[in-house]
Amino acid sequence: MNIKRAKQEIKDTIQAYLLRDDTGAYAIPSIRQRPVLLIGPPGVGKTQIMEQISQEMEIGLVAYTITHHTRQSAVGLPFIEKKQYGGREYTVTEYTMSEIVASIYDKIESTGLEEGILFIDEINCVSETLAPTMLQFLQCKTFGSHRIPEGWIIVTAGNPPEYNKSVREFDVVTLDRIKKITVEPDFEVWKEYAYRENIHPAILSYLGIKRQNFCQIETTVDGKRFATPRGWEDLSELICVYERLEKKADRDVVGQYIQFPAIAKDFANYLELYYKYRDDYQVDQILAGIISEALCDKVAKAAFDEKLSVVGLLLSRLSGAFRELRLKERQMELVMNGLKEFQKRVVTGAAGSVEHGAADQGAAHAGRVDPGKACAGLADSETVMTPAAVMTYLAARMEREINADRSAGLLSRREEAVRRSALMELENYGKELAQMDGADGADGAAAWEQVRGRFGRASDRYEEQQVSCGEMLEHAFDFMEAAFGDSQEMVIFVTELNTNEYCVRFLQDYDCERYYQYNKRLLFDDEEQRLRARI
Repeated sequence: MNIKRAKQEIKDTIQAYLLRDDTGAYAIPSIRQRPVLLIGPPGVGKTQIMEQISQEMEIGLVAYTITHHTRQSAVGLPFIEKKQYGGREYTVTEYTMSEIVASIYDKIESTGLEEGILFIDEINCVSETLAPTMLQFLQCKTFGSHRIPEGWIIVTAGNPPEYNKSVREFDVVTLDRIKKITVEPDFEVWKEYAYRENIHPAILSYLGIKRQNFCQIETTVDGKRFATPRGWEDLSELICVYERLEKKADRDVVGQYIQFPAIAKDFANYLELYYKYRDDYQVDQILAGIISEALCDKVAKAAFDEKLSVVGLLLSRLSGAFRELRLKERQMELVMNGLKEFQKRVVTGAAGSVEHGAADQGAAHAGRVDPGKACAGLADSETVMTPAAVMTYLAARMEREINADRSAGLLSRREEAVRRSALMELENYGKELAQMDGADGADGAAAWEQVRGRFGRASDRYEEQQVSCGEMLEHAFDFMEAAFGDSQEMVIFVTELNTNEYCVRFLQDYDCERYYQYNKRLLFDDEEQRLRARI
């Protein structure tokens, strides 16, 4: 199955294992909770989906690569203990707690998350001395004499033997005690992820043309040659940063990530063409509505690869605009939640009161706000604060929550960036209110009007951004119709809009008649093909 389906299977498994009955016990007892074994080629995303699952389900994650461990660190160190058996004293060997089991308890202590995932990577590549320990771990959920805490689900991963000569095959007894999932690379599924994570458009365009180069691993007399999804994603990060530094990734640079010489050379050549097409076709002008007949004629007569590259450039620019809009919307949601509480505290009956408690004291650790200023003069029960101090307090609390979620591993990089952007906005509100306090003071009603006016202006800018995105989409359809008409390129354009999470989200709110027209035709054609296949 593909990695998207595997992720859903693991989420469903975790939900089933963590379901409790009426007595509070787990519906599936621990002994029947089979460990999950993910088997797939390297770089396909096995480790990454575990982080995503942990964040989405808000449970803990402890991850280890078992090949980095010795028997002593996995099982624990021996020590001598004296015990009484049958009235006689004996010297016996006991073991300290396994480093892996101890790290689970550390995670519980530091995050408060009682349930989670223990992820063990490269499970089938352990050394000969550690192999019996791993079999005991899979069969009994123990490391040495110490059990994995209840509520922690075991997920393991490994590579098939054709990709790693260190692989040890599990016997039937072990396989009969695990839940095995075989993962295969799937470009269409990865593309959805790539759009969401803002993978460089040149890579998406290239792999859209040459999908066979998405994941290739070969063994030759000269060694292994490989191109993996992880390699493409890491290369994307580098290319994006290189562009900001005004540097170019040549064949040698590409080959450091895509260690398949023929593919690295091919992509490096395509990257040069991609930059040329970007300069020649001036996509920003097209999306601004400046569409020349000569440009349409040029792309209509171009080779198919060039046409796909131009379509990719359009989609990339649209996706970037829709992504910025969606992230802005999310930021405004977070800011609005903070402002609602601000209104409640300074206007609606709370009169600027902030309750005193352990949560408020945590502002001391927020790092940006001085708790002596944010919560100065707090009495044992509550204190009345100025509007500026209330806003500063709310900002400090938000930062404390961000830091806590980050420490627990519950934040993706994108979500953290959005939340920190919202935090900066609340801090700016606080600075503005502090200036009002410094001038002639501000009561709750006046402070709320000031805050509401600022948020209203931000909302107006968001609506202008939304209108601009709609105009860009309409101009893109203008160009596609002028250059390609109702052709294969238009089908690809609409299909990619449906694949991109940000495009789909935008089209849920924006009524684009031509999108619905072409998409309806595309759905009809797909249904016709399915019926023909059945016949």
